[in-house]
Amino acid sequence: MTSSRTIYCLKRRMCEEQTVSLVDVLEEDEELEEEASAVLAGSDSDHCSYPQGYVKRQALYACNTCTPKGSEAAGICLACSYKCHEGHDLFELYTKRNFRCDCGNRKFSELLCKLHPDKDEVNSLNKYSQNFFGVYCTCGRPYPDPEDQVEDEMIQCVVCEDWLHGRHLGCVVPDCVELQEMICESCMKTHSFLWTYAAHLAVPGGAVEVKKETAEEPTVPTKEDEVDDAIEPSCKRSREEVEPRCRLKELQAIGQKRVQSGAVFWPSAWRSKLCSCSICQVRLLEAGLSFLLDESDTVLAYENKGKNSEQRRQEHDPLMSALDNLNRVQQLEIIHGYNDMKTELKDFLQRFAAEGKVVTSDDIRQFFEQQSRKRRRVDAGAFYCT
Repeated sequence: MTSSRTIYCLKRRMCEEQTVSLVDVLEEDEELEEEASAVLAGSDSDHCSYPQGYVKRQALYACNTCTPKGSEAAGICLACSYKCHEGHDLFELYTKRNFRCDCGNRKFSELLCKLHPDKDEVNSLNKYSQNFFGVYCTCGRPYPDPEDQVEDEMIQCVVCEDWLHGRHLGCVVPDCVELQEMICESCMKTHSFLWTYAAHLAVPGGAVEVKKETAEEPTVPTKEDEVDDAIEPSCKRSREEVEPRCRLKELQAIGQKRVQSGAVFWPSAWRSKLCSCSICQVRLLEAGLSFLLDESDTVLAYENKGKNSEQRRQEHDPLMSALDNLNRVQQLEIIHGYNDMKTELKDFLQRFAAEGKVVTSDDIRQFFEQQSRKRRRVDAGAFYCT
């Protein structure tokens, strides 16, 4: 999950330096492409998401041009960021859950949505935070932060969905953090029953203590107890048999506790181990945490969905469809030509990387002009030979 924030890193250097060393591009290009695909492929880039209602999870943006600090917070979908806010100053919010696109509603006094102009004045169920004005973490700073020279990863809380610096979590960031989920200290304290789960389910990191059980004398059932058991209504027993035991109460009875400070990291599939009895379901609903029982709500599930969608799209790529209509000789010629150009382009770029130089648009243009001239010579020679 945290690796997705590397999308910002290249942009930061581009903004600061205008151009970037090709060494940086070669090292990060593949990772950035995978991350962008995972985040964006799960959202529709052509159609406003408003008609879908409050989307379970989608890529979101905030427009600093249309709704700057001091105005009402608003969020826009991926398609509207392209079609309605092109050239605007946008804050990338990564993904948010249960959000409906605000583009063009009452909060945008001078802008009408080009994709779906017929919107309600406000989306009352949307939740907003400081992120919509481009600041993050408990330190309330922007990201990237031009005044912060410390290299640090940003990690998103799965409850409030704010992003926090690793050094501001109040705990040690574990390895393989991208496969885990994090709940910040503030959210843990707001929903204190989560500490019980943390003592048993969370990634080790906080000190744990176990309550010492004192030996008790075995109790002998009284005559009244035996009578009560005998006359207990069968309907009550059947309800108890049907109703699952409360896992949260069982964990509380064990008495194992965790130091209640700092953020908490949770391993994959931890949500499946939460209690889903009727009482706990009500508790989660009242706390606005029902999504914790839904494993498909996770960012990892969303990213996997995006990757699968992108893979299916590539399988139906028009170029590949065109290749299917060619004979084997033609297919091989095109594939060899593509591979040759790819190799030559890589060699061309590696020369810049080895010398620590940056690549300009003129350099790229010159490369393809050379490729075009070379192709014309090859075609002319082939024509002459025939």
